[in-house]
Amino acid sequence: MGTFSVALILLIGVLPNAAQAAEGMTYAQAQTRIPKRDLPDFWVGDLGKLASHLASVKRGAAKAICVTPGGRPVHLVSYGDKETVAHLANYNSAIGAREPSAYMDKTARKKPVVFFVGPVHGHEVEALTGLVNLMQILETGRDLRGKDQTSLRQLGDRCRILIIPTGNPDGVARFEPRTLWGMTGQDLRFWGQGTWKDDTLCGWPQVKRQHPMAGDNVGFLGCYFDDAGVNPMHDEFFAPMGPEAPAILKVAREEGPDLVVSLHSHESTPALLRPAYVPAEVQQDIRSLAEEYYALLDKRNLPHDSPFEVRAEGGKSPESFNLTSALHHICGAGSFTFECPHGLRDGCQVAFEQILDIQLTLYEAMLRHELDKKK
Repeated sequence: MGTFSVALILLIGVLPNAAQAAEGMTYAQAQTRIPKRDLPDFWVGDLGKLASHLASVKRGAAKAICVTPGGRPVHLVSYGDKETVAHLANYNSAIGAREPSAYMDKTARKKPVVFFVGPVHGHEVEALTGLVNLMQILETGRDLRGKDQTSLRQLGDRCRILIIPTGNPDGVARFEPRTLWGMTGQDLRFWGQGTWKDDTLCGWPQVKRQHPMAGDNVGFLGCYFDDAGVNPMHDEFFAPMGPEAPAILKVAREEGPDLVVSLHSHESTPALLRPAYVPAEVQQDIRSLAEEYYALLDKRNLPHDSPFEVRAEGGKSPESFNLTSALHHICGAGSFTFECPHGLRDGCQVAFEQILDIQLTLYEAMLRHELDKKK
């Protein structure tokens, strides 16, 4: 193959990303693109509404687990008593001893422990909405629509539930639209990943080439990041740059959950992503959960993806070792990332009520999945 042909192939390969990077938007333009609309009462897309629900927690317990660079607390809400079990070593050492139960004898617990990590990307408020509705269900038996959710509450009462409504309140505070529903992928890139100094959109995945996102070349700081420019999903877990990821991992280390999800949103259909850098058995367990969840979505006429394939890491650009990976390695939990549709008009089109049902159906599938193991 000649030099010209190789150069042409390389050019073609970068054209889509180059075109995306060339797109621009100013902060003023982004504000004018926010639709004027009345959001449903059950929707939670800002910290003020979250604060009022945290204040109303009675059956559960709410506490701050860290403070962000912007001075905002990250909260943990827990339901169900914590069971005391034998605990001799950290998980890494227990695995080294060929005895995982030396970390925590999870089989001795009567109730499974399920950990919901709310959005660490501040514009992905679909999970914030879902988790606040889950809190309301565990408190009252009804969601914020007033819909009876007795069966979901009963499932929750048979588990210990840990909820971090948002893992990045700095990012949520920066998210002015309160939802990307009905907006476009270009709006997602502005509010999610932000812009460079010349107002060109950072875009995904190029936005991850600079971390922390701080410096003279940064324009609008996207909601991916806390106020110091740290993306909690990609913190340096062995030498943390921000407070959010270490606080989330500390909860996992102390509680030893059986199952943990990092809740995100994207343009496409609901999807459980393959967890990276975990044993094949863990991947297979999460794939089984995906099959159960997608079957429930199908039964409820809601969209969904297809189950991922179990495989090892590899290739020229292997998956990143991110917060989901770290959660497994600190406590041995089945851990995964979930992506919910935003409801973009150029993506998977779903109504507000469908978004909430997609979230609540996931929580139901997770609780059932772990309770079935206790039979």
